Amino acid sequence: MENENTLLWEVTFWEFLFVTVLLAGSAAYLTGRAMARTWQADLQLAVYIVLLAAATRFIHFALFKGTLLSLHYYLVDLVVLLVIAFLGKRITRKRQMTTQYCFDYEPNGLIGWRAKS
Repeated sequence: MENENTLLWEVTFWEFLFVTVLLAGSAAYLTGRAMARTWQADLQLAVYIVLLAAATRFIHFALFKGTLLSLHYYLVDLVVLLVIAFLGKRITRKRQMTTQYCFDYEPNGLIGWRAKS
């Protein structure tokens, strides 16, 4: 199977979906959840996701003949993983705020909370 080299993925769409979104995305979500549970800073989460994006590029290179040192596709993987990681952190933080401080906050949508009135 030949590489498609589109704007968002270097390998085929299905390989991008499997490796970046499903495998690395689930690891990014769990990393964001762990950072929220331990009340860690966003910068620390971003550092972990930078490393995870490098590992994702290696998987694309090793398994699907992608380019290992491609800045463009590394940044695409990084952005996708950062979005998933911060979504995981925000969902977990919302759950924390509305359960641990239920006397003061109530849920507001998927990733938000607001002060009770």
